[in-house]
Amino acid sequence: MQKIYLSDSGPKVSPAIYGFYRWSDEDLSQHKMESILNLCLELGVNTFDHADVYGGYHCEELFGKIIKSKALKREDLVLFTKAGYVTPHYSHPDIKVPHYNSSGTHLLNSLDRSLKQLQTDYVDVFLVNNLDPISDLEETARTLEKIKSSGKAKNIGIVNFSVFQHQLLSSYLRIPIVTNHIELNLLNTTALDNGQIDYSKQRYMRPLATSPLAEGRIAESSDRVPLRVRGKLEELSKKYDVHFESLAIAWLVKLGALPLIGTTNENRIRNIVSAFDINLEHQDWYDLYNCTKQS
Repeated sequence: MQKIYLSDSGPKVSPAIYGFYRWSDEDLSQHKMESILNLCLELGVNTFDHADVYGGYHCEELFGKIIKSKALKREDLVLFTKAGYVTPHYSHPDIKVPHYNSSGTHLLNSLDRSLKQLQTDYVDVFLVNNLDPISDLEETARTLEKIKSSGKAKNIGIVNFSVFQHQLLSSYLRIPIVTNHIELNLLNTTALDNGQIDYSKQRYMRPLATSPLAEGRIAESSDRVPLRVRGKLEELSKKYDVHFESLAIAWLVKLGALPLIGTTNENRIRNIVSAFDINLEHQDWYDLYNCTKQS
């Protein structure tokens, strides 16, 4: 896959990015992660998205060990990690309730832990995982600038920020935000309506589309809207001679979004990557979009 710039000031990434956001404790087997890593690298996906909390706070550690054992060059990989969302887990008995914490102390401590677990000196993008409304934004901004200037993160990003939250944090920063992770798929087009996509383009950023296949609902749900969307995808997939899931991803790519793969289904991963060979026609894009809007 030909690498592309994440933004006008961000790093080059693979057009599809693999994220571990659905991995739980039960998923953390070395065999399973190695299999996913090998497939991604075979398909040209060299960009991986982590967070401190993924896999019960242990996903990064397993990833770091595997990368070390495979003797891959650090410069051949693009690594993201994030902090700010905190969730209870038996390994962290002090955490009682799910909450957000974008305080400077929490972000810095979480990043240091992630770097240790990933066995690297830096990440390419460090993201604030949702905005904590009661943290001191001046302190948050100072910490993010310190993180970038220290070299621990080459770039700064955000996750699930509204347009106003994005503007708010940017007003405190003297460094650019290079991406916003937002949920976007044919069953959830809210980002097209609330300005998130438009604002990302205004800031010369490529949004990362989480749940690009709606957590498998496009393929598997028997609800009315997913059935209708799947029917339209299957109809159009005959025209393009592709799997209908690939066509659903091509719809996102046409918007300039980068799909953030979350599945461990290897066929589904292949379908997502295959989308980049599809040139979805203008009217077919709208045919799919209109299909989601029907009452």
